[in-house]
Amino acid sequence: MKRLTATILGTAIFASAVAAIASSLDLDDFGWVHYLCKPGATLLMLVFVALARNEPNVRFRRAIMAGLAFSACGDAFLMLPVQVLPQSFMFGLASFLVAHLCYLWAFTSDARWFGKPVPLSGFLVVGAINLGILWPGVPADLQVPVLIYVLFLIMMTSQAVSRFLTLKTAGSGFAAFGGILFLLSDTLIAYDKFHRHLIAAEACILVTYYAATWLIAKSAMSEHLKLKV
Repeated sequence: MKRLTATILGTAIFASAVAAIASSLDLDDFGWVHYLCKPGATLLMLVFVALARNEPNVRFRRAIMAGLAFSACGDAFLMLPVQVLPQSFMFGLASFLVAHLCYLWAFTSDARWFGKPVPLSGFLVVGAINLGILWPGVPADLQVPVLIYVLFLIMMTSQAVSRFLTLKTAGSGFAAFGGILFLLSDTLIAYDKFHRHLIAAEACILVTYYAATWLIAKSAMSEHLKLKV
């Protein structure tokens, strides 16, 4: 990718993300900005990865691109009011579940499944604690979908961290940190929806989500670069 194109795209991604976060604080007056920029920032990241063809692992890049595409779908579904689409949360949950499966497919392209078992054990404990706190507030019809989603989210994050501990590349580090931030972002969503309303919840969720998504996208452009140790 030419440097000028990369700069323009990077600036557009940052501006869209900031606009989506800022507009989430006042949806009454800036709802149209939010609806445009929330999935727009993720789609721009997809374009960024699509234009960057400097990595040797084609499966990795394609899987990350697919994950970004489904994440953008999840963005769109989750911001729709229930009056417009009663099952918007379920559609959003399903979209991000597929996104995590795509990321998991990427993170197993060059590393064994959970080659380092400690991250999986640790994140399972964290997930169990969170579910124990949140479970009373999860509606009965959402309990199974939420449980499945949490399991695959933990698998994705654990594999990302395990892969970094195995490969120790710059890209695997970006992906691992991105996976952890994705877990944090979704945890904030869960507590805000099923436990108690958090102050400036949408803004906090989007900050961690865009940071996570950008790091995962960036991993597709630098996953072959070795860290200096």
